Amino acid sequence: MEWRADGVLLSVRRHGESAAIIEVFTADHGRYAGVVRGGASRRMAPLLQPGAQLDATWRARLADHMGAFTVDLKHGRAAEVMDNRVALAGLSAVCAALAFCLPEREAHPALYARSIAVLDGLGADAWGAAYLAWELALLEEMGFGLDLGRCAVTGVTQDLTYVSPRTGRAVSTAAAGEWRDKLLPLPPVLRGVGLADPHEVATGLRVTGHFLTQHLAPAMGDRPFPAARQRLVDLLARA
Repeated sequence: MEWRADGVLLSVRRHGESAAIIEVFTADHGRYAGVVRGGASRRMAPLLQPGAQLDATWRARLADHMGAFTVDLKHGRAAEVMDNRVALAGLSAVCAALAFCLPEREAHPALYARSIAVLDGLGADAWGAAYLAWELALLEEMGFGLDLGRCAVTGVTQDLTYVSPRTGRAVSTAAAGEWRDKLLPLPPVLRGVGLADPHEVATGLRVTGHFLTQHLAPAMGDRPFPAARQRLVDLLARA
């Protein structure tokens, strides 16, 4: 069994004295784990950093075996953003979320393309808004997409200002009534409307964070969502 593809390195952990087990996300094969012989060596360790773009070849005797990777580095994103705390935290948050959420060996080509785009844009102006859009895409891909096009109560498409924390559906100001204190705010940026200022991005991340931690994470076996995301959100708020 063998395949070769470009992929982004999601995680690395030491295996034995000199090997490493890595997880790679590719468009056609999804999240795959495999052993890299010598992956913990001084020569290889600097190359195997989360976020790196790899030319990866996976081989195994049988399809259900873990298998082994041979990899060539195409470019290392961590080195490119080492002096930018927010960008480095963003790289860690994206890789940790993908490693946490993605089922093994299940292709998600659309999410792969979105993930590569958000990683390649690290450090750019308004990257926080791009990351927020990526979290919305992640929720959609994992089956927890938000329905923000019309009010869940009345069906209107105007004056949508809240999100139900239970259903992920939009609610208008008029329909919220006495329940508004129990609803999540709906900033225009979440609906792709207007300019995404930092305050709106922070509000949007509060909404996506609720569904990532309170809906998606419990469905993954009630494991806590990776702390790397909260570190990024805190840095974005301070920035």
